[in-house]
Amino acid sequence: MRAHPVPLVFVFRSRAKDEKAQAAAQAPVTDSKQTRDPQAPKGRPTPKRSEARTQRRSVANTPTTRKEAAKRNRDERRAAMERQRQALASGDERYLPARDKGPVRKYARDFVDSRFAIAEWFLPMAVVILVLSMVRVPALQNVALLLWLFVIVLIVVDSVVTGIRLKKQLNTRFPNENKRGAVAYALMRTLQMRRLRLPKPQVKRGERP
Repeated sequence: MRAHPVPLVFVFRSRAKDEKAQAAAQAPVTDSKQTRDPQAPKGRPTPKRSEARTQRRSVANTPTTRKEAAKRNRDERRAAMERQRQALASGDERYLPARDKGPVRKYARDFVDSRFAIAEWFLPMAVVILVLSMVRVPALQNVALLLWLFVIVLIVVDSVVTGIRLKKQLNTRFPNENKRGAVAYALMRTLQMRRLRLPKPQVKRGERP
């Protein structure tokens, strides 16, 4: 019998076309109904409107030069200092310096502010004693010296008593808190006159903290 001639198109058919057809057949079918934001990067979900707005704002606020960065740092420091100044006047714990933060330090301040301390009158008495000692009268100079020794003894005794009482109260009220340096912090506060203390006193004299 006579063999059927093979069409030349099958003989000379490109192998590359066959490979492309096989790859197209094996490719996964995707849902054409799913839409994607044309501005979203490939392979990532479309960002929410609020997130995109935040990103644009952060990029816009990023300083581009060293001068702008230095100006921004100065403004941030100035704002932080202003918040700290207001906190020292109002007692706001959020913006107080690190040495004044915490319930232990707050109680130490209230403990000192609620009572009278001899040490807070140290500076006025020191000025008076200095003036008396400068007067060229031996009797007044002797009085000034005795008065000076008397004031020093009173301050030491009062500070020791205050420190012992405060330490006892701190151990009772804050058994698990770090109390290191709290007594010294309170005693240093007693050396300042009440109206000059920072942070400002939050309790009255005689009021229990």
